[in-house]
Amino acid sequence: MYPKITLLHASICSALGSPARIEILNALSEGEKNVKEITNRLGIRQANVSQHLSVLRQRNIVLARREGNTTVYAVSNPKIITACRLMREVLLEQFEKNGELVAELRDVTG
Repeated sequence: MYPKITLLHASICSALGSPARIEILNALSEGEKNVKEITNRLGIRQANVSQHLSVLRQRNIVLARREGNTTVYAVSNPKIITACRLMREVLLEQFEKNGELVAELRDVTG
């Protein structure tokens, strides 16, 4: 039905459809972190962070490695962070454009 690459693309986008996962990726964009570091940074319960990291690992968005008794997570490919930043820029431009449009409509309607 759909090409495999399209299905994989949809799978990745689906995994990124969670605000918590996007924030986890933002945290990991600064470098490797363990669950506790991510939990402290985001204020999300450890169980939730672990669950979200599991989804990201299943989709090969993040990698995990053992460091003693701790598992350390990292983004699997820096282009993932680039793609997320690009999407954020698009959204900010849309908000800015919509804000300008709202201001113009207010000026016209009084």
